[in-house]
Order: sequence, then C-alpha cells, then structure tokens
Amino acid sequence: METLRKDIKAVAARPERKADEIQVQHLLVAHKDAGIGGVTRTKEEAEQLTAELYEQIRNGADFDKLVKEHTDDAHPGIYGMTMKGAGDRGRNVYPRKGMVAAFGDVGWRLDVNEVGVAPFDPRTSPYGWHIIKRLK
Repeated sequence: METLRKDIKAVAARPERKADEIQVQHLLVAHKDAGIGGVTRTKEEAEQLTAELYEQIRNGADFDKLVKEHTDDAHPGIYGMTMKGAGDRGRNVYPRKGMVAAFGDVGWRLDVNEVGVAPFDPRTSPYGWHIIKRLK
C-alpha cells in the first residue's frame, strides 16, 4: 500500500507531457458505492486490490491479462484522449474533459509504456481506482 500511495503522489507531482492526443489502457477497480452493477467490495478493499495488482504490474505481470481478469470496466479498456476538438468516437478518442478528470490527469503525466494510478476521489475519480498504462 505504501508503494502505491508514494507512486500516486510522485506521478501527480510531475508536469504534464506535451501531446495533443494520447492512448491509454486502464484497469478499473471499483467499489460498491460507485454505482457499477455487481461490485460489492468496499473502498478499503478496492484500494487493497489496487495495491496488489499494481505490485504485480511492477513485477512484470502482463497488463492486458490483468485487465481482462480484474477490470470493472469492459476489456480491453483502451481509450484515446485529445486536448483538441470533440474527439473521434469511431477511433474511440474522447475529449479530455469528456473523461473522468483523474484519468487524463494521470495519463498525460505518464511516458509511453509507463503505468500509474488515479486514486479514488469523489470529484475526480468517483468510480474507484484506475490503473493506467499509457500506450501512445
């Protein structure tokens, strides 16, 4: 848990990377108060599971496999985000402001192939914890 919380703070302290568009894959670990059907874990259990999955990723686990096995969103959980315009839903690209705020806040601070976590926050990440890997 300590590593997870330390790394969340470290990524949040970075400046955003310069890019008009990025692509990320995420693994959502939701909690029962997020309004996602079938999720019964508490916020504390969700944070603990996030820490466990994040540690597996740090130790070389296959990110896509973990997404497939554990996400509370739909697999593959790949989204593009753009800083300019309305996006392109045909390419699954959304305007940054059209996504949960923490999703973009972390995504734009990561380097390609790097993983970070957007923690639960009622305003910026209300569904739970997002483990995010920047793909492009």
